[in-house]
Amino acid sequence: MSVAAAARLLRNARHATAFTGAGISVESGIPPFRGVDGLWNNYDPRCLDIGYFHAHPEDAWRVIKELFYDFFGSAHPNDAHRSLAVLEQDGIVKALITQNIDNLHQEAGSRTVFEFHGSSRQLLCLACGARRSAQTIDLSTLPPRCGCGGILKPDFVFFGESIPEEASRLSFAEAERADVFLLIGTTGEVMPACLIPEEAKRRGATIIEINTEPSNYTGRISDIFLRGKATELMRALLGEMGLRDRLPPPPLP
Repeated sequence: MSVAAAARLLRNARHATAFTGAGISVESGIPPFRGVDGLWNNYDPRCLDIGYFHAHPEDAWRVIKELFYDFFGSAHPNDAHRSLAVLEQDGIVKALITQNIDNLHQEAGSRTVFEFHGSSRQLLCLACGARRSAQTIDLSTLPPRCGCGGILKPDFVFFGESIPEEASRLSFAEAERADVFLLIGTTGEVMPACLIPEEAKRRGATIIEINTEPSNYTGRISDIFLRGKATELMRALLGEMGLRDRLPPPPLP
């Protein structure tokens, strides 16, 4: 089926929800964690294991700083992120669930964003529980510490940690409400996030999938599979819906 069919479904949706994974941020220069070009081919995933972090916070923070605050910190939203913000502003997409921790949806202008795996923009004190903006913390000395002396940890989900209760509840509630569910850049391999589209399908939602390659959802729960780059296909969707001129220009380099 075509971009035009997907556009009609979104335009006529009662409650459309978007769900994004690492693939939507690839065109912003952020590689996925898994796969041929995945980050775990070059970095030790132990740095994001909560047990390892508690035992070796300085070693873990060296990798975390390089990945999430030096490298990822220079990334900017792309046209797929900006297109979703336009769809929300037009009242078409009611909410966005993301597996990503890069904050690019918010930077693009999306407001109703449920961060299933948390966010890198805040740090959590393991001693007193206070949260601090990562931008206000000096990362030249590792591990960074709270004013109380406790070690600060990025406020996203590490291996071995549970999904935050509120993020899980709100995300699955969206899956229950949606009559159109737009998947972008997610392979369906990460538990329990991969169950959210499954729940939407079980509740009767029409699934639109945008991915560069077939995923675990393709041909099984996806009703429309649009294969290609997220930026190109989202621009095409906006064009079909008469919203292409609402897409803001990318920021100057």
